[in-house]
Amino acid sequence: MSQCEGCASASSCGGSCPSQEPTLTDAQKHTNIKHVIVCMSGKGGVGKSSFSSILAIALKNRGFAVGLMDADITGPSIPKLFGVNEQPQVGEFGVEPVKSKKGISLMSMNFLLPHDDDPVVWRGAMITGVVQQFITDICWGDLDYLVVDLPPGTGDVPLTVMQNLNVSGALIVTTPQGLSNMVVRKGLKMLDLMNVPALGIAENMSYIRCGNCGEEIKLFGESHVQETCDQFQLPLVGQFPLDPQLSEMGDAGKIEDYDGEVLSLLTENLDVLLKGADEK
Repeated sequence: MSQCEGCASASSCGGSCPSQEPTLTDAQKHTNIKHVIVCMSGKGGVGKSSFSSILAIALKNRGFAVGLMDADITGPSIPKLFGVNEQPQVGEFGVEPVKSKKGISLMSMNFLLPHDDDPVVWRGAMITGVVQQFITDICWGDLDYLVVDLPPGTGDVPLTVMQNLNVSGALIVTTPQGLSNMVVRKGLKMLDLMNVPALGIAENMSYIRCGNCGEEIKLFGESHVQETCDQFQLPLVGQFPLDPQLSEMGDAGKIEDYDGEVLSLLTENLDVLLKGADEK
């Protein structure tokens, strides 16, 4: 029976005692991230990847050093949105993230696939293993903010991220429907269980603006987001339109050139999120 450095007495834990400090990789030793913000919902199809991208762009426009981790291993979208398809290179201390046109550090499973439409047909253990490698083997360098685009749900990947990164908080993305808000509340309760603060809620696809008269047309009916904000005592970051320009520029791989209403509204309300992240 050996003496565990993390235990007060002899132990046969084999070094797995939770009180022991984990061994850092070279990449982790040369990574300094001040704030980690996860973009999550619990619900699929609400626009988390677009919001993660716009959040990273808004932070970059403020002059911050920004990274964006695409943790949706089976449905990665970030490379397509940014128009980047090169493979990451191995540097002195680990794998280097790919840089976007404006200098955002990117990492995604799609950078590692031969073709961007190749499926990742893996079970959970392999998926979480890749996410773990994004955390331990990517040399992110010095970042003010790392934005993490989480997949839908409250399972393996969100757990892995929240257990292995010092998450400052979460931006919650929903849509107006009561169903969407119901599923989002599951995500909020997960954050509470994981002791990760929710920084605010953004309602996506709240309306589409008529190109002729400017009227706001509520495609999905009346909003239920304020009920969720009130229940969890969270700020409403904004009610964002369904903007065809954002979709078109994302499809063209030019999301960094987007300067429409979604970006301007998020930029106006950015301090709401940053205040909560700074308090962590």
